[in-house]
Amino acid sequence: MIRYHNLATPYPVAEVLKGSVSIASVSDILDIMGDIGSQGCSRIIIYSESFSRDFFDLRTGVAGEILQKFSNYRMRLAVVGDFSDLRSKSWRDFIRESNRGYTVNFLSSVGEALHALGK
Repeated sequence: MIRYHNLATPYPVAEVLKGSVSIASVSDILDIMGDIGSQGCSRIIIYSESFSRDFFDLRTGVAGEILQKFSNYRMRLAVVGDFSDLRSKSWRDFIRESNRGYTVNFLSSVGEALHALGK
């Protein structure tokens, strides 16, 4: 299930609602991106709970493969969740670097995500 937010900008944001998807592979994210892109939307909010455990293990490469698609297809992503339980220094560094950029952000609330994606 997807909710669309029409902001006071030319950029609508699609929010993939909690519990409506399970993302374990590149094909899963491509399906979502295709559905949302067909609606003319290029900004997506996805909750961290929607991603498989492998996504949060950088050694698997799943996160890198999935997030690279957002760069390739010029779409923006905000992953919303509580990341305080990620003890890995690599993940903390990855989140910090992502949040400095434009394409993928890891944020704690939908409000923060809407603000970041509305720019």
